[in-house]
Amino acid sequence: MEFADVVRSRSMVRSFEATPVPHDVLQRVLSLASKVPAAGNTQGLDLVVLEGEQTRRYWDASLAPERRRSFPWPGLLDAPVLIIPVGNPRAYVERYGEDDKKRTGLGNDEGAWSVPYWYVDTAFSAMVALLASIDEGLGALFFGQFEHEPAIKEALGIPADRRPVGTIALGYPKA
Repeated sequence: MEFADVVRSRSMVRSFEATPVPHDVLQRVLSLASKVPAAGNTQGLDLVVLEGEQTRRYWDASLAPERRRSFPWPGLLDAPVLIIPVGNPRAYVERYGEDDKKRTGLGNDEGAWSVPYWYVDTAFSAMVALLASIDEGLGALFFGQFEHEPAIKEALGIPADRRPVGTIALGYPKA
């Protein structure tokens, strides 16, 4: 598919088939999502990937069973893959404390950054994952974690100092 066609056909999918995403397809999406620009070539991001039954840990931490009964997008819970792009602020502070970046003053602490590039770079990765999914014939939805972030981080073992930018549901769109 041509890039312009991928961008034009992108839409957020809120209802998925439970059909698993083939491993090679998922790996192509993840590979592209990891090849994004990064401030100072820091590469301070991780992609936490949950497949199949692993996705229950996410939903158990973020959507209580009593809320599921009235959840407006029940087909979202069928997404066979969830990807959580996670930024690592400490990696950026450390990178900008190195000799070639020290003059920026950004290597002191997170507060020195007027624009926290760990969010920017991690969002780049999320966008590439969304576009790559379209190129692979999949559907995707990016959504926020909001007040559930601490519970999600705890349930999935994401270190407290890391910063998820949201969650991507991935799979085959339900017709």
